[in-house]
Amino acid sequence: MITPEGLEALNAELRQLEGEGRREIAERIKTAREWGDLKENSEYHDAKNDQAHLETKIAKLREKISNAVLVKAEASTEGEVGFNSTVVVCDEHGAEHTWQLVSSHDASPAQGKLSIESPVARALLGRKAGESAAVALPRGERVLRIISTR
Repeated sequence: MITPEGLEALNAELRQLEGEGRREIAERIKTAREWGDLKENSEYHDAKNDQAHLETKIAKLREKISNAVLVKAEASTEGEVGFNSTVVVCDEHGAEHTWQLVSSHDASPAQGKLSIESPVARALLGRKAGESAAVALPRGERVLRIISTR
């Protein structure tokens, strides 16, 4: 699942890699070839290796884009926690956290964006303000009470 913004970011990254990224690698290969014997030319081999990594990354991005399922960037109208919801929770220690549930590509926990596939997000999905959810984490179970969702 991905939002229209997330899909545009993937397309922009693909355009950059296919354009500027490929041009940079081609220039490095050309320069290294001019230095002589290719058998012992580490710059040439490094550039060819980087080219292979770039092409692999491009192929993976193309696959991700072709398999993307576009989802409206709207939270549930019933007040339930869902894809792209912003949810405010309180843990058992009284600490408040605000998270937006996004695709795995858009996830950035430091910015308050949790992957919809994360254990915390899965525990919160379908719940409403006032409900609690138990989340099994490596350090033990954590209970989160939903304060609000939008």
